[in-house]
Amino acid sequence: MPRSLSNPTVSAVQKPAVKPKDRDPVAAGQRDAAFNRSASFNYFLSDRVEAGVALRGTEVKSIREGKANLKDAYGLLKDGECFLLNAHIGPFSHGNNMNHESLRTRKLLLHKREIEKLEAATKQKGYTLIPVKLYFKNGRVKCELALAKGKQDWDKRATERAREGDKEAKAAIARSQRR
Repeated sequence: MPRSLSNPTVSAVQKPAVKPKDRDPVAAGQRDAAFNRSASFNYFLSDRVEAGVALRGTEVKSIREGKANLKDAYGLLKDGECFLLNAHIGPFSHGNNMNHESLRTRKLLLHKREIEKLEAATKQKGYTLIPVKLYFKNGRVKCELALAKGKQDWDKRATERAREGDKEAKAAIARSQRR
């Protein structure tokens, strides 16, 4: 005979609802692991390319902890391969003596045609490859590279003026909407 919940001999044990722990937004791919803020200030950024990064296990764990910095990093094309130089990934907090070097050269994973296209573009005077951001995509670390041309001081001042003007316009609109 099937038991029913209305039967007093059967005790229904209610377990408290346990909310599953939210995953870290960096690890889940919802937020960038590292962002190069000075890139758009110091360079005119044009073509952007997504590249995989060949990393060691402790480097991935450090990036998940938010210990990556792209401020002085740049991309280098050599012998049909692409490399990421000067990208600082701090040591893993629970690493042992086999932890990675912070500033080692890392290989970027690109298709051959993408490398040829970037090589042709960087041979033009003044162009270089700058990493804009590091992020997770399907559990893998990706690096967004941008083709960049350096800005002069007057270009930087013009960018700053435009940014200030936009900020003041937004503030004026917000003030008028509050009234």
